[in-house]
Amino acid sequence: MARFGRWYGSGPLHLLVLIASFALTGYAMVRLFAVRPWEVAIWFVGAAVLHDLILLPLYSLADLSALSVLRHRAADASGRPTVRWINHLRVPAFLAGLLLLVWFPLILRLAEPYPGDTGLSYDVYLGRWLAITGVLFAASAVAFAWRLRRVRRRGDHEGRPPVGHGTAL
Repeated sequence: MARFGRWYGSGPLHLLVLIASFALTGYAMVRLFAVRPWEVAIWFVGAAVLHDLILLPLYSLADLSALSVLRHRAADASGRPTVRWINHLRVPAFLAGLLLLVWFPLILRLAEPYPGDTGLSYDVYLGRWLAITGVLFAASAVAFAWRLRRVRRRGDHEGRPPVGHGTAL
């Protein structure tokens, strides 16, 4: 087993899950291409271009900006324990962005057939997306405050990043 781990880089369960996900993806692709080959091909090319050329640089810049702006505020010179905070910002931002990406035609009122199909007007989607985004950030803030309180109560430096890891606050 150790030899397999050295050769593959992870355990056999990881390999099994990876093979199963590729098989499921392949099955879905075969089914989709059989029905609408041009639409699927255009969607894949558009998604790759949109993600790799536009979205990836934008959210990388946003992440680096958040790190550089908030890094100095997070440094605690008093020696009190701190908690790594960046993932408490990244996770709700990612989930809110993913919801916006999936539902943007309805949120931005760009989809014609949906109000008739769903029975809902366009007015509900923006408000619901904003509410979900607010709940995601609020839950993340509560989780961060809970972790910070727990670490400071114990008085240890478990949450403090190791020396030399300046970006992991």
